[in-house]
Amino acid sequence: MAVAIVPEPPEADAKPFLKWVGGKRQLLPHLIPRAPKADDIGTYYEPFLGGGALFFHLRPARAVLSDSNVRLIRAYSGLRDDPDGVIDRLKAYRHHHGKPFFLKMRSLDVDAQTDAGVAAWLIYLNRTAYNGLYRVNSKNLFNVPFGDYKKPLICDEENLRACSRVLKRAGKIEVRDFSQVLNEARSGDFVYFDPPYAPLTSTSKFTDYTSGGFGDKDQIRLRDVALELKNKGVRVLLSNSSARRVSKWYEDFDSISVGARRSVNCKPGSRGPVQELLIY
Repeated sequence: MAVAIVPEPPEADAKPFLKWVGGKRQLLPHLIPRAPKADDIGTYYEPFLGGGALFFHLRPARAVLSDSNVRLIRAYSGLRDDPDGVIDRLKAYRHHHGKPFFLKMRSLDVDAQTDAGVAAWLIYLNRTAYNGLYRVNSKNLFNVPFGDYKKPLICDEENLRACSRVLKRAGKIEVRDFSQVLNEARSGDFVYFDPPYAPLTSTSKFTDYTSGGFGDKDQIRLRDVALELKNKGVRVLLSNSSARRVSKWYEDFDSISVGARRSVNCKPGSRGPVQELLIY
């Protein structure tokens, strides 16, 4: 008897598999006109990978994806190399899901796991923690409370497989500092920087993607890297907050202010549109 073969969904269906603070899916209509088309990109670089919304939209033929967050990069590598292992784990987690299981997973020594184990751990907590946050304390321990969602989408198998195929084709996935892009990027390449944003006020700081944070000295170092890339003929696009000092830092670039919804706020009424800068 002939066995029907079900075709895999196209890579165009791939969407970010993680919800990340400052994720750019809602800003894609503003980012895309300021980015070259995928066929015109020599190599695509994204040194603050996060959720990778622009990468998954462009799906460039060659890419170097990086971040200083070791667990994030291990999650991308795990999904790329072992999607079956990630999906099997998530299906099991879905069966056991509840607050006691969440707390057990939150305290897991995840760094001792395989990359697929780290990927499943991160995706599970990302889907079930409060507001989809990834946040760690000074000891690099995940410390976001339980989300108490009725039906969290813990295992989106179709999208995970589509993301895995895009990642397999793209190229390097590495843990490294953003400045290392200077060693590789050449004229004709495209670099998208989406760093932790410079806080608008002294009370709005949220840079704890890793235990080290990301302060103004890092922001200025990033500006210097962007300038050097620009002078080398590399296409550069950045996003950041609309803090006045950010505009001053990037006086040698074009910029535009765009509205975006702030989804990370303990008060739902404070999640309205805010202005962000796209710098190019």
